[in-house]
Amino acid sequence: MKLPPILRPNKSPSPPPPPIPLPKPPATTLSPLPTVTLTPTPHHSHLLHFLQTHLLAPHKNQVTPSTLLHFLKSKLHHHPQFTHYDFQIFTWASTLDSFRHDHSTYLFMVRSLASSYRFSDLNSLLAFIYSNPCPCSNDGIFSCPELESIFHFAVNAYIKARKLDDGVTAFDIMKKLIDGRPCVSVYNVLINGFVKCGEYDKAMAFYDRMVKDRVKPDVVTFNILISSYCKSKRFDLALGLFKEMREKECSPNVVSFNTLIGGFFRERKYEDGIKMAYEMIEFGCEFSYATCEILVDGLCRVGRDSEACELVIDFSRRGVLPKEFDYFGLVEMLCGKGNAGRALEVVDQLWENGNLPSVIACTTLIEGLRRLRKVEEALRLMERMLGESIVPDSVTFNCLLKDLCDVGRTVDANRLRLLASSKGLDPDGMTYHILVSGYTGENRRKEGEVLVNEMLDEGFIPDLATYNRYMDGFSDARKSIRPKRECH
Repeated sequence: MKLPPILRPNKSPSPPPPPIPLPKPPATTLSPLPTVTLTPTPHHSHLLHFLQTHLLAPHKNQVTPSTLLHFLKSKLHHHPQFTHYDFQIFTWASTLDSFRHDHSTYLFMVRSLASSYRFSDLNSLLAFIYSNPCPCSNDGIFSCPELESIFHFAVNAYIKARKLDDGVTAFDIMKKLIDGRPCVSVYNVLINGFVKCGEYDKAMAFYDRMVKDRVKPDVVTFNILISSYCKSKRFDLALGLFKEMREKECSPNVVSFNTLIGGFFRERKYEDGIKMAYEMIEFGCEFSYATCEILVDGLCRVGRDSEACELVIDFSRRGVLPKEFDYFGLVEMLCGKGNAGRALEVVDQLWENGNLPSVIACTTLIEGLRRLRKVEEALRLMERMLGESIVPDSVTFNCLLKDLCDVGRTVDANRLRLLASSKGLDPDGMTYHILVSGYTGENRRKEGEVLVNEMLDEGFIPDLATYNRYMDGFSDARKSIRPKRECH
């Protein structure tokens, strides 16, 4: 099947377009594209018919970058058999008379090849772009303003695939094509790629190249390099780079400080790490959740619990402790060492400064207080939780009710139940059973009967026998109390 002629602007007939090359698509286990191999017959005819129907005929054989892009995006991209021949059709289109690719088709093709891991074709495409500038480059006087973003995407794809040499090659091609210096973000992509692959010296060499190219590094550049020095256990060089960063009037951010604090702690230089945290405060850089995690976990891991507590309290007092910071880990560590009293002091002070604990931090502390038989403190904490609408789980709640009933404080336990119910914690069968048992043991028949009837209304008493058993319990408890003998 022959393709119809493509008309020139003067409407005179032209020779038919060159045939579409249909090589066997490269095999890859990474690409999600179809693996059907087209042969000259009959699939070749099918592809030509598809091309004729959806590209040539609708536009009267006048192929432009916009019509080709629409065809590639809307038609070919969704075809189950032909989608992986987009690069062959792209190449074929470039041989047509009076057709030139522009940055829109270049960008689509770069994205398609990169996202489907066809890096060999991507290499060919970048070489083609180098030899065939975009028409909007104004006859070679100025480069296309979209070229840098096109190559940026390609460089990023190479780096993600750990093809560092190809990434550098793409960068070099881009540098020759664009006007002016490349943006700092492209350098950062390559520097970060070297760091992730453990090529720390190459990362620094590319940074030196960046400085030589008179491209000003930004905070991301320095953060990547500081991290690389910390990972390669060259912490002194990381500090030197941090100093250079300040000298070049590049303000460090929270990532810069966190990286250095973590580096100090890995070097077991805890005082220097804490000093860096206070320098962070003086600099006006806000703490992040990660900042607090590094400091608290690092100190607790080496048994410096007291120092971690004082540090968190001081940060809270200064108003720099993030509201979202969950100090559950600190509470858990203290309770695990039997120091729930100290944990309660820390929670109280942080709470007073506006740093509310999480539900799990509160319940962990209540369990720690219960183990030490500090029922009164646990009760106050539970009441304070409910006052802030911090609702505990039913297991912890019922255990505390049981502790109160065991020490003859069933009235307080039932009052706590009513408070919890008003905050959305519905009592279960175990809650009622604990309270009824408590009233039975304290010979409070009237209060107990009210609860039993409430249980009946809520469906927690399955049958009459169970109901009678509860009621008989009150009578048995009363009989067990013998009258006191009068003294004569």
